[in-house]
Amino acid sequence: MKQAISGTVLYLILIIPPVVSFLESMMILHMLVQLPLLILSGWLIGKVMITKYKSLFNKWNKDGVPGIMLVVFITIYWMLPRSLDEALTITVVELFKFVSLPLLVGISLRDSWGKLQSLGKSFIYLNYLSMFGFMAWLYIDTPIQICNNYLEIQQRVLGWGFLVLTAAMALYIIQMVFTDHSEST
Repeated sequence: MKQAISGTVLYLILIIPPVVSFLESMMILHMLVQLPLLILSGWLIGKVMITKYKSLFNKWNKDGVPGIMLVVFITIYWMLPRSLDEALTITVVELFKFVSLPLLVGISLRDSWGKLQSLGKSFIYLNYLSMFGFMAWLYIDTPIQICNNYLEIQQRVLGWGFLVLTAAMALYIIQMVFTDHSEST
């Protein structure tokens, strides 16, 4: 219950107009802070929702695959530069962001992740690793402004943010490979 309250409070903070304006003022804050925090708010709220509607989630998302596919499709959509632009200029798209990320991505991710087999989790993790690497390259190396609402320098800063995120994910994988996971007695 505490997680649901924390998630609700986080969501309410994220929809306060000055907070929205601040987080959308810089591309790196928009993409790498606001969007993940919206997903986190849904993740936190998800525990109560999944418990309350357990039969619905078990019927719809029995093995975690439908939910994780929904997560992948929506997060890919929000990684597109045009989506960020439209969220700033089209009210319906902005509303879709504030609904889709917590409710469809955050809750589905919470429900699906525990149901996926380790091979599926590895596939999703490596898929995001490569997507973040591609986004880093795209935003750093593109010689033109690809977002109408953000300057070219802001897209480069976002690219470097994606590169740091990609490097951290790769280091995590390397750490997992070289760490003993057997139970110590």
